[in-house]
Amino acid sequence: MKNLEPKGVWENFYSLTQIPRPSGKKEAISAFLANYGRSLGLETIVDQIGNVIIRKPAYPGYENHPGVILQGHMDMVPQKNSDVVFDFEKDPIRAYVENNKEWVTADGTTLGADNGIGVATALAILADKNVVHPPLEAFFTVDEETGMYGAFDLKGGMLQGKYLLNLDSETEGELYVGCAGGIDIEANFDFEPVDVEEGDIALKISVTGCKGGHSGCDIHLQRANAIKLLFRFLKDAVANYEARLACVEGGSLRNSIPREASAIVTIPAEGKDEFLSLVDEWEDLFIKEYDGVEDNLHLCAEEVVCPKTEMPEDVQDFLIHAITICPHGVYRMIPEMPDIVETSNNLAIITTEGNKVSVFNLTRSSVESRKEELQQIIHSAFALAGAEVKCYGSYPGWKPNFKSQLLATMKEVYKREFGNEPRVVTIHAGLECGIIGRNYPGMEMISFGPTIEHPHSPDERVNIATVQKLYNYVIAILKTL
Repeated sequence: MKNLEPKGVWENFYSLTQIPRPSGKKEAISAFLANYGRSLGLETIVDQIGNVIIRKPAYPGYENHPGVILQGHMDMVPQKNSDVVFDFEKDPIRAYVENNKEWVTADGTTLGADNGIGVATALAILADKNVVHPPLEAFFTVDEETGMYGAFDLKGGMLQGKYLLNLDSETEGELYVGCAGGIDIEANFDFEPVDVEEGDIALKISVTGCKGGHSGCDIHLQRANAIKLLFRFLKDAVANYEARLACVEGGSLRNSIPREASAIVTIPAEGKDEFLSLVDEWEDLFIKEYDGVEDNLHLCAEEVVCPKTEMPEDVQDFLIHAITICPHGVYRMIPEMPDIVETSNNLAIITTEGNKVSVFNLTRSSVESRKEELQQIIHSAFALAGAEVKCYGSYPGWKPNFKSQLLATMKEVYKREFGNEPRVVTIHAGLECGIIGRNYPGMEMISFGPTIEHPHSPDERVNIATVQKLYNYVIAILKTL
């Protein structure tokens, strides 16, 4: 991988893969980036939360040009296949070049190209003394993937540039000028456990093999949500086969479509064979429903040690009803841009800890009132089921500015360099631009990047040729600005 071009970008990206940097574990990566800037003799600032700003003086003759900020986030999404042994807090990413020499991917885990390639590109430009550029800042934020906390905590006055190039988009040839806002919705069911019926046995029911993916970029692809599938099965099992729910787990990140989910249920021992036949029937149904979408979807059951307690029947039933009602996926498309999602919900995580079941949703919309509408629907579904519901972490969308001088320049440069027009689009995922713009209202911003497929999943990969194209494009933009 280190022999790929542009060499500076890939060497830096390799270095990033060697530093464990899941969201929430920022110390090592923040220190690495700060040391990198200082090793180049550049002004380097680490703020109170761990964000890093590195300033590079303008190339001779460009001192009076408006300043430019190269921006990206330092954390990555930690996702792995269930059969892969890997510790995201200790182990380096096992990245490699695919046999076709067109993509870089990782061995059974997320790659971290989101947003490692953007960060590596900025680092390479900081180190390259031949790049012609205005006064330059590289701004790297912490914990973007779990709530954009680095952008939220950025103080006004820290950044000096007029233009911000966010290197955190995932389709080469597209310039993003707007994004969705979002809000987290948490529902908690408290309960007093009851004893398991004497003579019952326990089975672990698992949904595995779903593709998952980014809950903004991939939500329109109609992929399976493992939690929703599990609860479709549980509704039948509880209603018609005397199953009782002991505990349930599913999903791992608020902004990833759940790939796996499992529940431990108890049933009368004499009903085991009939219950296993039911599992097979539902697996066949799910496979047929997702034919052409999911290639490795499975529903399976295995007998496990029987727990001593389980959920009360009323809590179990209310939980199943709430998950069944709770919307997941696209809620509304943008009328003026019918191929772009306006509003969606990701039913992201469910956990059982002690005597509490918690459900986490991430609702997104580019229209604030629609975000509030869907938030209220989800709130009502869980409140009616008796859950305590909390809404928090609301962040704004990024309103497009189609008259931006930066946009006009970047369109012109793209056509000059590559011979065709870039697409100007908005994205349903959250970007830090909207949050940064709140404290820097006059700043013009565009988001763009290389082609990255399946971010937030172990199938993540980045196209090698588009990384070279990204680097060339950034250099051309800086020289023009």
